Amino acid sequence: MKKIQMVDLQGQYQDIKAEIAERFETVLDQSSFINGPEVQSFSTALEKYLDVAHVIPCANGTDALQIAMMGLDLQPGDEVITADFTFAATVEVIALLQLTPVLVDVLPDTFCIDPQAIERAITPKTKAIVPVHLFGQCADMEAILAIAQKHNLYVVEDNAQAIGATYTFSDGRKAKAGTMGHVGCTSFFPSKNLGCYGDGGALFCQDEALAHRLRGIVNHGMYIRYHHDVVGVNSRLDSLQAAVLNAKLPRLDSYNQKRRLAAQRYNTLLSGVPGVVLPKMSSGCGAICAQCDCHVFHQYTLLVPANLRDGLVAHLQSLGVPSGVYYPIPLHRQKAYLSERYNEADFEVTNRISEQVISLPMHTELDEEQQTYIAQSLAKFLCTDG
Repeated sequence: MKKIQMVDLQGQYQDIKAEIAERFETVLDQSSFINGPEVQSFSTALEKYLDVAHVIPCANGTDALQIAMMGLDLQPGDEVITADFTFAATVEVIALLQLTPVLVDVLPDTFCIDPQAIERAITPKTKAIVPVHLFGQCADMEAILAIAQKHNLYVVEDNAQAIGATYTFSDGRKAKAGTMGHVGCTSFFPSKNLGCYGDGGALFCQDEALAHRLRGIVNHGMYIRYHHDVVGVNSRLDSLQAAVLNAKLPRLDSYNQKRRLAAQRYNTLLSGVPGVVLPKMSSGCGAICAQCDCHVFHQYTLLVPANLRDGLVAHLQSLGVPSGVYYPIPLHRQKAYLSERYNEADFEVTNRISEQVISLPMHTELDEEQQTYIAQSLAKFLCTDG
């Protein structure tokens, strides 16, 4: 059995190595390293894939979130509601812009932001909602969009973990993750489902005027060289990273399908293991299958008993099985984001699952032998100590 890795980027690279080398050579020959042809062709291809009018590449996913809020002209003191259970990048850009982050609880099954908690948190100062499409599936966008329309709020989708996922509305209409709000943001960090070989990110939107503003912000506020029309930043996707993304984008659906098949195998192997709660599919479509693209499994995340979680992590590590705990400390308990406004009773779900979550290796190169070994290692510990 080959070595188990949390993310096997080396194996994936071997499959596209020749194309990457050819694309890199072209970029180097052209010496067009910023906003070159590879960046332009990637933007166009991603617009087509997502069925969105505008894709604005940028330097990373965190910048994308910040630029989105700048583009919406949010002002210091404006309140922005987002999930307590997510990576800190989502909330740090709110604080950096001197906006007021308002953290709310998540749902106990999908771990995505709770629409009812959003509604309860709205005040006259609320200006935006940032739903996080966590671990590979969309938040409840139908409910969130209805709340936003009711209260005249912006919606900025944090789609760093769910590119390629599809959301189905109650009327049967479908949309790709990141294309339903006013702005969608994503990251192309190497471990993402669509990852480059460094940092990268992008924003998506349907509105032409907003897209124009975002394009200026990513480039020092310039539309014409040395004419600074808006306050901007320096956040551009370089051509070498775009070359990698151009090689990977046509394979994204295949990559996501491999992740779903791996998740399906995990579910079969772990079904019935005492104390294990398997991932929930938000669409209600039932069993994971290659044809259902509502979940793209950026992470395969289980719930296990809190008193056994850390011991299980150590046990798996001793057997050569990596794992991850995303996320062990809720954002409202982080030193940087402590606030007297928060009541622990309002974070019942986040506080509980932060002590129970464990993510198993998930990537396109997982094979059945590896997954069987992982599942058996996990089951042995829980059956013995549970």
